[in-house]
Amino acid sequence: MTKPGKWERIYSVVRQIPPGKVATYGQIATLAGYYRQARQVGYALHAIPSGDIPWQRVINAQGKISLNLEMGGAIQRKLLENEGVVFSQAGIIALRVYQWQPTMDPLDQSETSVISTGMSRP
Repeated sequence: MTKPGKWERIYSVVRQIPPGKVATYGQIATLAGYYRQARQVGYALHAIPSGDIPWQRVINAQGKISLNLEMGGAIQRKLLENEGVVFSQAGIIALRVYQWQPTMDPLDQSETSVISTGMSRP
Protein backbone atom coordinates (compact mmCIF):
# COMPACT_ATOMS: atom_id res chain seq x y z
CA MET A 1 0.00 0.00 0.00
CA THR A 2 1.47 3.35 -1.00
CA LYS A 3 1.19 6.49 1.05
CA PRO A 4 1.23 9.31 -1.52
CA GLY A 5 0.63 12.12 0.98
CA LYS A 6 3.40 10.99 3.29
CA TRP A 7 5.74 10.20 0.44
CA GLU A 8 5.13 13.54 -1.27
CA ARG A 9 6.22 15.28 1.94
CA ILE A 10 9.37 13.16 1.91
CA TYR A 11 10.01 13.95 -1.77
CA SER A 12 9.51 17.65 -1.08
CA VAL A 13 12.26 17.61 1.54
CA VAL A 14 14.64 15.52 -0.59
CA ARG A 15 14.24 17.91 -3.54
CA GLN A 16 15.70 20.67 -1.37
CA ILE A 17 19.01 18.97 -0.58
CA PRO A 18 21.57 21.01 -2.53
CA PRO A 19 24.13 19.41 -4.84
CA GLY A 20 27.25 18.40 -2.95
CA LYS A 21 25.33 17.80 0.28
CA VAL A 22 23.73 14.69 1.76
CA ALA A 23 21.07 13.95 4.36
CA THR A 24 20.34 10.82 6.34
CA TYR A 25 17.14 8.80 6.12
CA GLY A 26 16.33 9.76 9.71
CA GLN A 27 17.02 13.44 9.06
CA ILE A 28 14.64 13.44 6.09
CA ALA A 29 11.97 11.64 8.12
CA THR A 30 12.23 14.19 10.92
CA LEU A 31 12.18 17.18 8.55
CA ALA A 32 9.12 15.73 6.80
CA GLY A 33 7.34 15.43 10.15
CA TYR A 34 7.78 11.68 10.57
CA TYR A 35 10.16 11.41 13.53
CA ARG A 36 11.74 7.96 13.94
CA GLN A 37 10.35 6.73 10.60
CA ALA A 38 13.58 6.58 8.59
CA ARG A 39 12.50 3.32 7.01
CA GLN A 40 9.53 5.10 5.41
CA VAL A 41 12.01 7.37 3.64
CA GLY A 42 13.69 4.31 2.16
CA TYR A 43 10.35 2.94 0.98
CA ALA A 44 9.42 6.29 -0.56
CA LEU A 45 12.75 6.62 -2.37
CA HIS A 46 12.42 3.08 -3.70
CA ALA A 47 9.07 4.08 -5.23
CA ILE A 48 10.10 7.42 -6.78
CA PRO A 49 7.59 8.29 -9.51
CA SER A 50 9.83 10.60 -11.56
CA GLY A 51 13.40 11.67 -12.14
CA ASP A 52 13.28 15.06 -10.42
CA ILE A 53 14.08 13.76 -6.93
CA PRO A 54 17.80 13.66 -6.05
CA TRP A 55 17.56 10.28 -4.28
CA GLN A 56 21.33 9.84 -4.38
CA ARG A 57 21.74 12.52 -1.70
CA VAL A 58 20.10 10.38 0.98
CA ILE A 59 22.43 8.06 2.89
CA ASN A 60 22.43 6.19 6.18
CA ALA A 61 23.37 7.61 9.59
CA GLN A 62 26.83 6.05 9.40
CA GLY A 63 27.63 8.15 6.33
CA LYS A 64 27.39 5.17 4.01
CA ILE A 65 25.36 4.27 0.96
CA SER A 66 22.79 1.68 1.97
CA LEU A 67 22.30 0.19 -1.49
CA ASN A 68 24.58 -2.64 -2.50
CA LEU A 69 26.45 -2.40 -5.80
CA GLU A 70 23.90 -4.45 -7.74
CA MET A 71 20.95 -2.41 -6.45
CA GLY A 72 22.37 0.97 -7.46
CA GLY A 73 25.05 1.69 -4.87
CA ALA A 74 27.72 2.20 -7.53
CA ILE A 75 25.46 4.62 -9.41
CA GLN A 76 24.66 6.52 -6.22
CA ARG A 77 28.34 6.82 -5.35
CA LYS A 78 29.24 8.06 -8.84
CA LEU A 79 26.43 10.65 -8.79
CA LEU A 80 27.59 11.95 -5.40
CA GLU A 81 31.24 12.04 -6.48
CA ASN A 82 30.20 14.02 -9.57
CA GLU A 83 28.67 16.57 -7.16
CA GLY A 84 31.95 16.83 -5.24
CA VAL A 85 31.15 14.53 -2.32
CA VAL A 86 34.27 12.70 -1.15
CA PHE A 87 34.27 9.15 0.22
CA SER A 88 36.88 7.71 2.56
CA GLN A 89 38.70 4.51 1.60
CA ALA A 90 36.09 2.69 3.70
CA GLY A 91 33.28 4.22 1.62
CA ILE A 92 32.17 6.68 4.28
CA ILE A 93 31.06 10.27 3.72
CA ALA A 94 32.11 12.74 6.43
CA LEU A 95 28.73 13.96 7.67
CA ARG A 96 30.36 16.83 9.56
CA VAL A 97 31.48 18.15 6.15
CA TYR A 98 28.74 17.11 3.71
CA GLN A 99 25.55 16.84 5.76
CA TRP A 100 22.85 19.31 4.74
CA GLN A 101 21.91 21.62 7.61
CA PRO A 102 18.76 23.52 6.64
CA THR A 103 17.95 26.54 8.76
CA MET A 104 14.42 26.96 7.42
CA ASP A 105 11.69 24.35 7.68
CA PRO A 106 11.84 22.74 4.20
CA LEU A 107 8.07 22.19 4.18
CA ASP A 108 7.20 25.74 5.23
CA GLN A 109 7.18 28.02 2.21
CA SER A 110 6.73 31.13 4.37
CA GLU A 111 9.56 33.02 5.99
CA THR A 112 8.31 32.38 9.51
CA SER A 113 9.56 28.96 10.50
CA VAL A 114 13.15 28.33 11.52
CA ILE A 115 14.12 24.72 12.21
CA SER A 116 17.35 25.21 14.10
CA THR A 117 15.84 27.40 16.82
CA GLY A 118 12.12 26.85 16.47
CA MET A 119 11.73 30.62 16.57
CA SER A 120 9.87 32.87 14.16
CA ARG A 121 11.61 35.45 12.08
CA PRO A 122 10.71 39.08 12.79
